[in-house]
Order: sequence, then C-alpha cells, then structure tokens
Amino acid sequence: MTATTPATPTSTEKTGARTDEAADVITGARERIDALDDRIIGLVQERMAISAVIQDARIASGGRRVNLSREMEILTHYSEALGKPGTSLAMTLLELCRGRV
Repeated sequence: MTATTPATPTSTEKTGARTDEAADVITGARERIDALDDRIIGLVQERMAISAVIQDARIASGGRRVNLSREMEILTHYSEALGKPGTSLAMTLLELCRGRV
C-alpha cells in the first residue's frame, strides 16, 4: 500500500472563487481582515486595561465597580453607529471589560 500526500488546495479552492483573479482579490482582502482583527483584539485588550483602572479608582473612592448610566451611554453610542448588532457588540465589550463580577 502506498501512502499518498494530500493535494494542496488551489487558491480558488481555498477561497471559493471561480477564477484566479477573484481568488487573488479574496486572498488579499482576507489578509487585510486578519490584520484588522489583530488590531481590534489589541484595542479590546487596551480597553479592558483602561476599564480596570477606572473600576479600581471608583472602588477606592467608595463607589460601585459598575456605572450603569455610563454603560447605557456606551450601548446607545454603538447602537446609533452600528444598529442592533452594535448593541450586541457593545454588550460583549462591556462584559469583557467588567471582569469578574
């Protein structure tokens, strides 16, 4: 029995495109999306760190860890900018930034 090496998928197979030209466009666009995703992840991590500083300062001054009126401002901002999915995105960000409740 002879072992076979799996065939490497072509660029059109990897992208779902029907032409090499479209595959090239998709590959380039995906690389750009991957770079944007890396930047977004870094920004979310930065936001989490800043949120922790705010929470620590609020608690140290005798306040509550979470400021619900501020969270509502954020939800409204995202909703107005991105519609209903923006609200979901904002909720996820707020959850990430609150830390353990």
